[in-house]
Amino acid sequence: MSYNYLPLDKNPLSFQQVKNLLAFNQLLSITFDAHHSITSCREYLDKKLGSGDQLFYGINTGFGFLQNVKIDNAQLQELQINLIKSHACGLGEEVPAAIVRLMIMLKIKSLSYGNSGVQIDTVKRLIDMYNNDVLPVIFTQGSLGASGDLAPLSHLSLTLIGLGDVYHEGKKIPAADALKKFNWQPIQLQSKEGLALINGTQFMSAYGMYALMQCSRLLKWANIIAAISFDAFDCTIEPLHEKIHSIRPHKGQVDTAAALRKLLAGSQIAAQKKEQVQDPYSFRCIPQVHGATKDTFDYVLDVFIKEINSVTDNPNIFPDEDLILSGGNFHGQPLALALDFLAIAMSEIANISERRTYQLISGQHKLPMFLVKKPGLHSGFMIPQYTAAGIVSENKQLSTPASVDSISSSNNQEDHVSMGANAATKCKRVVDNVEKVLAIELLTAVQALEFRRPLQSSPAIETIVKAFRKEVSFNEADRILQVDMLKAIEFIKNDAEDLLAD
Repeated sequence: MSYNYLPLDKNPLSFQQVKNLLAFNQLLSITFDAHHSITSCREYLDKKLGSGDQLFYGINTGFGFLQNVKIDNAQLQELQINLIKSHACGLGEEVPAAIVRLMIMLKIKSLSYGNSGVQIDTVKRLIDMYNNDVLPVIFTQGSLGASGDLAPLSHLSLTLIGLGDVYHEGKKIPAADALKKFNWQPIQLQSKEGLALINGTQFMSAYGMYALMQCSRLLKWANIIAAISFDAFDCTIEPLHEKIHSIRPHKGQVDTAAALRKLLAGSQIAAQKKEQVQDPYSFRCIPQVHGATKDTFDYVLDVFIKEINSVTDNPNIFPDEDLILSGGNFHGQPLALALDFLAIAMSEIANISERRTYQLISGQHKLPMFLVKKPGLHSGFMIPQYTAAGIVSENKQLSTPASVDSISSSNNQEDHVSMGANAATKCKRVVDNVEKVLAIELLTAVQALEFRRPLQSSPAIETIVKAFRKEVSFNEADRILQVDMLKAIEFIKNDAEDLLAD
């Protein structure tokens, strides 16, 4: 088996596999087992439809409130095409390419179980689209996160029938042109296929997995940056003592305190005698705050790993049991709640980060006002804190839960919806904002640390500072700090562990 491919079937996907897919530009495939499951299910469905007049939702009936309208067998293909065209009602910004890739992969994964009734040719075409960089243009608005992500997945599916637009080799072109280039014929959708394609939680799941990948990186950086600030502010090391955390043993708290002790090990600054007895909460309570967010991250990751290894369309087909069951696995409530929780938890990482930035520029602990040698003549690091404060305030607004909302749809047939798609897109906005706020703290903390010289921080911190100084120099006098802020953001897009390993 080539490591350049991610094989999909009933075997569970891990978080690391999903990260590797994007990090190493892997291609997709399905296993022989998945191929057999898909074809067996399709054969069962064809046989079932040919053996009687029983109604099956969305297979030989209308959709939503039109569930009791029987569709003639001769019109089943037209029904599926009409479904995709009519439901492609997305608006708003275009979904980023990395998330579109995850959506395609997760849709293939869900179909690979053989409970959806699609043709093998449909799955193969999705694989070909992914592997040949044919990415449907999908929009952020349109899903209620309950009947599946209907509008976004309809835009994904349009490409299969030669409609809509795609990105190929970085250019937006009509899907029909992409099909022509690869000599692909439009898929002739069979019964149930349109519904199998657009029912499902792959929009919410892709956004959630992407956000979790970002969070995994940023939580490591949050501890590193906090450790730099810790020494830059000349904090007392006592709040990190193992005994304190042993009597309140939340896992995230214990692990964060241990991580900070390791990052600060060998620091001359940390070892010197302090004048103060205690430091502000934004330093003293780093293990408690960062740790609580890490515990939330672990919970949300568990929810999403279950979800991406599930079948989420409707109805579900069980050939071995001779069952076609209509249910609600497409409802995004588990994801909506988890996404809101993650947004709230990550917002707190930015919240406490901005407070440390504020403390560093406030002229305390023998640091100059605004971390500049001639304050007054120079404003120094005054305004980056303003920017961080504005972003933190935006995050507070974005952290209002989407999952507590619901609006009835489909003539009250779909009378409770999760709003998980809204939770997903705003969660990504929160996480993007956290990255900016952490970058501002990094920029500020490294500047402040220079005023502790000739004392050295720990070897780990000095390694990070040295790498950062290759990108951003010490600020002697006022300059356009937006340039430095953007460089800091790019810097923490790197994996922190890779920098520490160098």
